[in-house]
Amino acid sequence: MSQKELELATDTPTGAVPSSNGTPNGSYTSDNIKVLEGLEAVRLRPAMYIGSTGEMGLHHLVYEVVDNSVDEALAGFAKKIEVIIHVDNSITVIDDGRGIPVDMKTLDNGEKMPAVQVVLTKLHAGGKFDSSTYKVSGGLHGVGVSCVNALSEDFDVEIWRDGHTYEQDYAKGAPTSELRQAGTSKRRGTKVHFLPDKTIFTVTEYNYDTLAQRLRELAFLNKGLEITLTDERVTDPKTGEAKRAEFRYAGGIAEFIKHINKGKQILHEKPIVMEGFRDNVDMEIALQYNDSYSETVFCFANNINTADGGTHLSGFKTALTRTINSAGQQLGLFKDVKENLSGDDVREGLVAVISVKLPQPQFEGQTKGKLNSDIAGIVQALVNEKLGMFLEQNPPVAKRIINKAIEAARAREAARKARDLTRRKGALDGGGLPGKLADCSERNPERCELYLVEGESAGGTAKQGRDRRFQAILPLKGKILNVEKARYDKMLGHEEIRAMITALGTGIGKEDFDPAKLRYGKIILMTDADVDGSHIRTLLLTFFFRHMNELIKRGHVYIAQPPLYKIKKGRFEQYIKDDRDFVKVMVKRASDGMIVRHGDAGEKLEGAALTKFMGNLNDYLGFFEKLNKRLRNEEITTLLAKLELVRRTDFEGETAPEKLVALHGKLKQIERKYQFKGLSEPVRDEEHQTWSLSFTDAQGATRTIDWTLASTPDYRQTMNKYAQIKESLEPPFFVEYAPKGSAAKVAEAAEAEAEETEGETTGEAEAGKPAPKRAGRISLDPVEKQTPQELFEYVIDQGRREYQVQRYKGLGEMTSAQLWETTMDPERRTLLQVKLEDLAETETIFTTLMGEDVEARRKFIEENALDVKNLDI
Repeated sequence: MSQKELELATDTPTGAVPSSNGTPNGSYTSDNIKVLEGLEAVRLRPAMYIGSTGEMGLHHLVYEVVDNSVDEALAGFAKKIEVIIHVDNSITVIDDGRGIPVDMKTLDNGEKMPAVQVVLTKLHAGGKFDSSTYKVSGGLHGVGVSCVNALSEDFDVEIWRDGHTYEQDYAKGAPTSELRQAGTSKRRGTKVHFLPDKTIFTVTEYNYDTLAQRLRELAFLNKGLEITLTDERVTDPKTGEAKRAEFRYAGGIAEFIKHINKGKQILHEKPIVMEGFRDNVDMEIALQYNDSYSETVFCFANNINTADGGTHLSGFKTALTRTINSAGQQLGLFKDVKENLSGDDVREGLVAVISVKLPQPQFEGQTKGKLNSDIAGIVQALVNEKLGMFLEQNPPVAKRIINKAIEAARAREAARKARDLTRRKGALDGGGLPGKLADCSERNPERCELYLVEGESAGGTAKQGRDRRFQAILPLKGKILNVEKARYDKMLGHEEIRAMITALGTGIGKEDFDPAKLRYGKIILMTDADVDGSHIRTLLLTFFFRHMNELIKRGHVYIAQPPLYKIKKGRFEQYIKDDRDFVKVMVKRASDGMIVRHGDAGEKLEGAALTKFMGNLNDYLGFFEKLNKRLRNEEITTLLAKLELVRRTDFEGETAPEKLVALHGKLKQIERKYQFKGLSEPVRDEEHQTWSLSFTDAQGATRTIDWTLASTPDYRQTMNKYAQIKESLEPPFFVEYAPKGSAAKVAEAAEAEAEETEGETTGEAEAGKPAPKRAGRISLDPVEKQTPQELFEYVIDQGRREYQVQRYKGLGEMTSAQLWETTMDPERRTLLQVKLEDLAETETIFTTLMGEDVEARRKFIEENALDVKNLDI
């Protein structure tokens, strides 16, 4: 063995003596024992504390901060919580609780620091260990908000208590400033702002629906608590207001039930609500039946969504089955039923919410997915008593519920027989896979892909273009059955659905479905981009959501993303996936040979510098538009950029700061032009010791320019981009082209193209058709533009010249080779993974769009009609 191989085999540097424990020189001493101080452990092993460094962990940061605010509400000190997603995907959480304590605390080692700093920098520090402070809480370990601090590149806290405002800044868990008393305030509460560390998280973009689901649940679970969610990344094009949702429910979980059942046909008008307090456990359970064929049960412990269930869920299920069977016997409804109803039978059409609050609950893991505390017997006793009493006192409701379960039992038997038809038969039975399935040769499911393709024609094209080794094609004829309105036995009689189930190999139904038997790791829905394609895709998603939900949860279901554009010139072709990439390509093509002169001095941009400038200009214009929606005046927004009002010191001081005074003078000059009303002198804000300006615009809206505005992410990003390109933003702009070769050659090419254009025009005119619009050759004369926006639009227009731009709508517009290289080749394609972010909202959407309630669907269409893009009529 060579010296190199010896080193690799023993993991020992050259010259070191291997020891029995494999360490150099046998050294395994106290020097090898690492003690991670403070929050180092969290940054080194973040998944141990928040579950993952992906999307789940990213959203968990918000939950940790919000849960602290909710605990204040549970203790009776908070009534409102605000959550804001900023344009840079930072988060602000504000509550009106008592505010984190700011007085000095002496640690065991004698060190003194503010209590808020202890909470934010020390693991296992918090108020949840003191039962007199929080009798019930979701936080148990004292690691939540300190983990958020550790995993944020910026973390700022503002506290209002005892008539004062306190502020402190952190970065990656370490304080970057002392706790400071900023000013006076009559408010009470805490404001936390944090930006997740991009070096730790693999995903840094927040999902609005994921956060909305959690916040909605919290509002349902805490009667009267008001929670708002604002997404500054999305604004109304008409008003400029950010997307906002408000959650407040006086009826608690009974309203949660109504929300889930909205649009469904219910069996009884009011949800059945059961409440009780036993052995220090506060229990609240609500349920209501609808006429659907699926069950939806949410369970919570101390406001935490225990997605994996636990003892409270098992106790509820046992009691529900026993109580309904008992009521059925007493009412004499089981004469024609051979055996008692099963748990699946009594839960068909059930929507239920189980909420328990208990001191010191036991969960599995820090993310608390399953409740382990032994409370099954307590929950069971409550349901037996309360539900039994309700069914006894309300015989008509009891009969409807029990008859629904009896029908489910009969349908289960019919479905069992129908399901047998979908099971894969052995070779001796002469059965097997669907005849129209073009299967792949690979037998490892993780490497296999199944394309569900709209139409026999596109299916044939996909079969020709695929890689037969690992890609299978199943063409679907027409539109599949809408399973939202169909029972199991009818659904399983549908040929296309039966073909899908057989091809997937998992079986179907609670008894037979086994995701481990899935034959393909990726199930890819490939439909046209037109109305019919969207409808077929929705029908397929309805099937998977209702009957193979587990495949979505496990990440097996994808939607193919054919390119949106193809540009062509002669034999050259290029596919472009979306509008953002289209802009990039057009800018790059337009910049070739282009020169842009700017300002009075006529300084020029060309080549790579011009391409970079145009990319930054595109970003700047996007940020500028978002900021301008706050001020509704482009001239003022531009003024802020030019004055570079970006630092806190620009708004601080004993007297009004120089830049703010200068801004006031500029606003005075344009006051009459824009019909401002009540333009104020700079005003001092005693709460934060900063200055501000405000004015009322012609529409009567008050606009304020202060440090709060200047510290918003969209303001900061606009200013950052402006700083990068401000030297090149001075108008006027002159666009010209550097001639390639001699002037004679350029003139000759221009003349030749002019003749070609004339010939085509004449031919079209003779045929009685209108002459086509030709871009022609780029003009050699300079073109003047007055604003950056005009310049950008002109450059994009130049990029399109001489290219045929095709916007795709359907798969049938591609050949098999094009379909492969754009949509099916793993090296070049784009797939959209289907994820289940908000179960309650997804239930509502599928019920509205695919269910029986026509009025709800009409209302949905009316409310969303103006937001539709690329409408296919």
